[in-house]
Amino acid sequence: MTAYIEGLVVRSPGVPPELVQLHLPEVGPGQVRVRIRAAGVCHSDLAMLDGTLTPPHPLVLGHEAAGEVVEVGAHVTRVAVGDHVALNWSPVCRTCWFCTHGEPWLCATANVAALENGMTLDGAPVHVTLGLGAFAEQVVVPENAAIGVPEELPWESAALLGCAVLTGAGAVRNTARVAPGDAVLVLGLGGVGLTVVAAARAAGAAQVIAVDVAESKKALAEAAGATEFLVAADTLSKDIRVRTQGRGVDHAFECVGKAATIRAAWRATRRGGHVTVVGMGRADDQLQLSALDIFTSARTLRASVYGAADPDVALPELAREVLEGRLAVDHLVTDRIGLADVPAAFERMARGEGARSVVVL
Repeated sequence: MTAYIEGLVVRSPGVPPELVQLHLPEVGPGQVRVRIRAAGVCHSDLAMLDGTLTPPHPLVLGHEAAGEVVEVGAHVTRVAVGDHVALNWSPVCRTCWFCTHGEPWLCATANVAALENGMTLDGAPVHVTLGLGAFAEQVVVPENAAIGVPEELPWESAALLGCAVLTGAGAVRNTARVAPGDAVLVLGLGGVGLTVVAAARAAGAAQVIAVDVAESKKALAEAAGATEFLVAADTLSKDIRVRTQGRGVDHAFECVGKAATIRAAWRATRRGGHVTVVGMGRADDQLQLSALDIFTSARTLRASVYGAADPDVALPELAREVLEGRLAVDHLVTDRIGLADVPAAFERMARGEGARSVVVL
């Protein structure tokens, strides 16, 4: 076993996370050990705490991260010691039906809420969020969960590429396929929503209307490229139609994960338009639409899982865009924190404050 490391652990449901000493497992064949340099605080991590998801415990939180490879196991060919990598929380098998039919983001072996990976806590096994458990000083992961990035890419940017940026940009480019001149609505302006705003503008959208419950998000929305900002209200559908010649938007992106917000996105979209759900909601939060409304509106409602992207291909491309100045991500980081500050970051997130808090190690 390696030396002790620190990690942020939830011991049981309803108990606040705490920093504890952990053992890492030995690096086995096909695995790598990564020293974490930066890790973003994502809504999916909060979902492990607030009941949206019900993972096994004890649980090491964190999944949006980047770091340096410090050890490789036998037969590893993708990366070498010293490489800079972003972590992929949804590594794919390349052999299941979805992978072989061009939909690796739906891989039958990926998207597991938590996995036991041999780490021990007080002599007992622990689980790691989305197979990573990246709110820790180091992690041991399969080599296909580590994607090489250029050394000149800042750690914080590399971390965000692994979740918020890939998810948001992919939703615009791969799922919705926003076209020049389109009118776009974005509901929810966390890290993913703000990336949707930026990607929609980069795709040539003529209007990008950003909406959030917090007035404080206006400056962030404008920095991302929003043409207009609105505070969420019951009159949203009417307000959107006033701004779109009475039709509604061509594309609405729901980045919250609530039935009420999905319904609001649906009502603000024109006939024949598209609603893309990016936020992950609760299993018991039911959405109701009338059969007549579905038929007469001719709208499309769909989800975008991990940006409908192949991370092995998309993430290096996004890294190049960031380095070349074609994709801005710096404005997404509103707080730089340590591991001990993550609980406070969750509280800010629950209140709708800021964009991304990033743990810097």
